Amino acid sequence: MRSLVFLFILLFATSCDYFEKKKVYSEDLLNEELQTFNWNEVDTYPTFSSCDSLTSKEESKTCFQNTLLSNVNTFLSNQNLVVTNDVNDTIKLQIVIDKNGVLNVESMTYKPETKIEIPNIDSLLINSLKTIPKIYPAIKRGQQVTTSFEFPIVVRID
Repeated sequence: MRSLVFLFILLFATSCDYFEKKKVYSEDLLNEELQTFNWNEVDTYPTFSSCDSLTSKEESKTCFQNTLLSNVNTFLSNQNLVVTNDVNDTIKLQIVIDKNGVLNVESMTYKPETKIEIPNIDSLLINSLKTIPKIYPAIKRGQQVTTSFEFPIVVRID
């Protein structure tokens, strides 16, 4: 009788629920992964072929910004702009580089005086960005992604 009670307790303790496997759904795993994902950081910033040899993330970002700024400044300096009053402004461009490496200007912010002195400043800046070399898009977890930047351009004409 004692062995029968022991056997009954043993069977009860090792019921079917103990051996049941817990199901894991791929959607749950994806949602959990997406919540831990830092959407504001990329693994590799957008870059130009001239910046490819740089391995540091910060060096690559600096090279990208300097190349972009150099191209814009060269384009603007070749325009021979003539103004009646001095212009000293930091124009802020909100740019987007899509996952194919295409650059678009979302918005521009500048002083009203700058627009008065250089009425075509919008088209000049947009045209200056058309002269830049091929952009390789940012990479996040092995995938090319769209990124957005605020890009300041100092305009100083005396």
